[in-house]
Amino acid sequence: MTGANGKTRTAIIGSGNIGTDLMIKIMRLSRTLEMAAMVGIDPASDGLARATRLGVPTTAHGIEGLVAMPEFKSIGIVFDATSAGAHRHHNDVLQAHGKQVIDLTPAAIGPYVVPSVNLDGLANQRNLNMVTCGGQATIPMIAAIGSVSPVLYGEIVASIASKSAGPGTRANIDEFTETTSKAIETVGGATRGKAIIILNPAEPPLIMRDTVHCLCDDADQAKIVAAIERKVAAVQAYVPGYRLKQAVQIEKVGGNNPLYLPDMDRSFTGLKVSVFLEVEGAGHYLPPYAGNLDIMTSAALRTAEAIALKWQVAA
Repeated sequence: MTGANGKTRTAIIGSGNIGTDLMIKIMRLSRTLEMAAMVGIDPASDGLARATRLGVPTTAHGIEGLVAMPEFKSIGIVFDATSAGAHRHHNDVLQAHGKQVIDLTPAAIGPYVVPSVNLDGLANQRNLNMVTCGGQATIPMIAAIGSVSPVLYGEIVASIASKSAGPGTRANIDEFTETTSKAIETVGGATRGKAIIILNPAEPPLIMRDTVHCLCDDADQAKIVAAIERKVAAVQAYVPGYRLKQAVQIEKVGGNNPLYLPDMDRSFTGLKVSVFLEVEGAGHYLPPYAGNLDIMTSAALRTAEAIALKWQVAA
């Protein structure tokens, strides 16, 4: 599963924006991974053409073409950057061949992973789901708040440039909201989660912005802010363009007149914590405003490198 240089060999299925950006990140940044194959279904795609120019073996015949490639046997990790529907078939094929799969679609066959929150406990899973761009940006904040005070309700709004939303993103809007909402609960730790995505058509295109609202029990507000700032730094370690857009806002709600939450059919008294984020892309393949795609590929790279390092240490 490793090349002559000791790096773990990888393949990417999906030669669109996400797959191409991930390929360039692996080739430029990774000390533990190397590209062994780029897979697509459109022979004229820029991703396949770019891979060819960079000396990466390619196929335009999808998963079947990958399996038929001589490089396939030596590949240890396969990234899927296609669609939720396509991933189900891809995973069946890849698992039959014993491959480690990292899923960048909202298919959610495997457990959700957000590197700064729960990667350490999932390195043995054969299929890892990278949630969504909105999930990668906001769940660390919900987990940070929850580390100080239990989060009853977490709501996120992800606003991305319309130009950065490709066919895969547009085809998976329902899966985006469902997957992100579930991950807010299962990874972020909120009792109830809600996700909203906005495709902003503004010109020039705007950088990804994310808003997080949490309702939590009353607690030390300084500790909440400190936990959020530590988690921002943890995400910045692999997404340098990730940052707080403004100071964390905390207010007491309820008091003598508890706030009624119709979705949960209960009253609430405690704190409302609001976090405002901005994610600027690194510009490896995509424009800097496409932070939504950059955070997905950066998180997938971080996850694969952790798995590869574990394999290399074990060997």
